[in-house]
Amino acid sequence: MHPVSAEWQSASTAPPDEDLEICALDYDGIVHALSFPCRRDGFNWVDRSGGTHADIHATHWRKWTEPN
Repeated sequence: MHPVSAEWQSASTAPPDEDLEICALDYDGIVHALSFPCRRDGFNWVDRSGGTHADIHATHWRKWTEPN
């Protein structure tokens, strides 16, 4: 998991049609970076690894980079 840093942008500014790394709130109210790329689709998020709707509450985003 990456710490929230200056690279992270508010989820409300996420561009559509671009693979993004997303931080999301879990059910306990803790923010986690997701381990898979997502894309914004209107007010929803799509899991790019499986092509399905991701039921998340995104808080921040940054450009997705492939893990080393």
